[in-house]
Amino acid sequence: MAIMSQRQYAKHVGLSRAAVQKAINSGRISTLSDGRIDSDTADREWRENTEARPAGASKRQHDDDDAFGASQYTKARAVREHYQARLAKLEYEEKVGSLISKDEVQIATFNKFRQYRDGMLNIPDRVAAMLAAETDAAKCYEILATEIRKALNEFADANG
Repeated sequence: MAIMSQRQYAKHVGLSRAAVQKAINSGRISTLSDGRIDSDTADREWRENTEARPAGASKRQHDDDDAFGASQYTKARAVREHYQARLAKLEYEEKVGSLISKDEVQIATFNKFRQYRDGMLNIPDRVAAMLAAETDAAKCYEILATEIRKALNEFADANG
């Protein structure tokens, strides 16, 4: 039975004096009437009254349901910052002309192919009278091929 001061007992168990005082205040270990500690009794009381934590577990990890946790907040903030940076990059590229919006592309494509369709649909109106007057099949073929080629070339030139 070794009688020790609180400071000596803290050194004996490898903890801080504040941890020993906390154990005394919470009733996990007892002291003698003069405030000193019987090390044999205190060691036994410490084992019986102190909840064991897994090796390397911190109080924050042990009390995980008490708080969101700084590490989780840090991760969430890093994800948020990453996406904000990506959005800022896209906004910059759009402003300098490297990017255009999907809607603008769809509208421009729709308009170009409408011009193509209209050009192709106008062929019969232009050549119907000439084809009706023509009796030679080869000449009819040549007229149609010329008009189709002309419409396709106009479309290619307008989009080239």
